[in-house]
Amino acid sequence: MDVRGRVSALLELGSGFNPEFTGRQNVFFNAQLLGFNQKETENKFDDIAAFADIGDFIDQPVKTYSSGMFVRLAFAVATSVEPDILVVDEALSVGDEAFQRKCFARLQSIQEGGGTVLFVSHAATSVVQLCTSAILMDSGELLLAHTPKVVISKYQKLIYADPDKVLELKEDIRSLNKLTKQEAENNLQNDKLENTNGGLKQEQSIPKLQEHYDEFYDPGMIPSNTVRYPSRGAEIINPRIETPKGKVVNHLIGRQDYIYTYSVTFSRSTSKVRFGMLIKTISGFELAGASLKGSTQSVKYVEAGTTIVVKFQFQCLLNPGVYFLNAGVVGTVDGDLTYLDRCVDVAMFRVQSCTESCGNGIVDLLIEPCLTVVNSDSLVKEASTEVI
Repeated sequence: MDVRGRVSALLELGSGFNPEFTGRQNVFFNAQLLGFNQKETENKFDDIAAFADIGDFIDQPVKTYSSGMFVRLAFAVATSVEPDILVVDEALSVGDEAFQRKCFARLQSIQEGGGTVLFVSHAATSVVQLCTSAILMDSGELLLAHTPKVVISKYQKLIYADPDKVLELKEDIRSLNKLTKQEAENNLQNDKLENTNGGLKQEQSIPKLQEHYDEFYDPGMIPSNTVRYPSRGAEIINPRIETPKGKVVNHLIGRQDYIYTYSVTFSRSTSKVRFGMLIKTISGFELAGASLKGSTQSVKYVEAGTTIVVKFQFQCLLNPGVYFLNAGVVGTVDGDLTYLDRCVDVAMFRVQSCTESCGNGIVDLLIEPCLTVVNSDSLVKEASTEVI
């Protein structure tokens, strides 16, 4: 095998770590295994320790670490040595949401820097959001190499297939290797049409059960991977989510109205000023955003010393989970339109779980389920309101 470049890996938790060594000692030991000398590791150590964020435990034996602390330090070392190829095997599910977001951001920075990430996972959503191509393996055989969307669809179909149909399905999957991306995705659409059930004669809506929830603010819910662009004459201040009555919250209720707001203070005069926002998942997938564009929405001229309060009103059409926010302001500097200030992952919020909700996925499409029960004599029976 011919290997060109530095290869790093995150496989089994703690692999390559000596449990009797301290975290600090393991950093130097693992970095040496990955090709770094003593001086290079010393230069990287502060960044590694800051990313792992395990405090004084860095000087404690790793056998005293929790699994979360283990993976924090292991991930920090593996990704801080600037690998050309990083192998990640199901190692991103440990830790809180803020740390998981920080891990995905680091993987994306490796990709953007020209590195390759080999991501091994059964988490379909993460594969689709993180990867640009995917392969489906079965008992050592490469069944399919295609886009993540196509591969995940066939993977899910295979694992739930009837045993007597597995061989036929595998042959169908193998045939997709000969198709173009568009042909394969058209194939998926045909599958969906064939599996659509029709002919329902009457519908009975399932009553919506009501449960009371309160929005609230948790001061400890702060992103650990905020990135601020260098200021070029403006500063974004205090980005936050408020209720329509002005209450600051970061634990939201689905289908309710909120306002994402921040202030911008200008230290220099500028023109053609625009403001924007973006909502992302833990893995960094860009869900939705808004920006003031064009001559009709931008502010033509702003004097130095001015403060502008920006508000984006939105309905929280997201299913339960944790999400992250960006904020940005664009204006003219030396005749060019550029970011005056930009904050990535500057705030985070949680959409609370609702036990009565029947929504799946990420986005809430305001779907109202209903049931129609038809017996063999085509007589409509009353549908149970219990969803199983």
